[in-house]
Amino acid sequence: MADLTLATSRHEAISHLPLAFRGDRTLLSLDLGTTTGWALHGADGMITSGTVSFRQGRFDGGGMRYLRFTNWLTELDRLSGPISAIWFEEVRRHAGTDAAHVYGGLMATLTAWAELRGVPYDGVPVGTIKRHATGKGNANKDAMLAAARARGFSPADDNEADAIAILLWALETRGGVR
Repeated sequence: MADLTLATSRHEAISHLPLAFRGDRTLLSLDLGTTTGWALHGADGMITSGTVSFRQGRFDGGGMRYLRFTNWLTELDRLSGPISAIWFEEVRRHAGTDAAHVYGGLMATLTAWAELRGVPYDGVPVGTIKRHATGKGNANKDAMLAAARARGFSPADDNEADAIAILLWALETRGGVR
């Protein structure tokens, strides 16, 4: 279900992590969508990333995508966690109605999951992520892929590149504090 595309060595991608983000904290970033990009800063300092598909099956009911997302989050928390904080791409405008519905459902599921466990979460505006990664707030998908590759990652697609960019932004700005 989830594809792992990269694991970096301890603090290899970011040599100057703030103390608040070192130690035994597991941090998660997500680019929510039918194909969700994810990046995880593990308690050991390793950064892993990948994509996971929440595409509807032919015989799935309307809520199955969200149940699979909940189960995936729970399993990620169990295997890599506990997750200490989550950042996700905050999209304010979608190309289509279906994409908006999927995003809204995944965001509602994510925030409910985090609230139940007391995990802080925050949305990061698209322009903020792109500006931090590329220097341009309206960078295209190719520029985001190139920015992730320039930092030593090998994203499979733009979803994973966006999740990596969100995680790097959270680490380097202390979650937007700096």
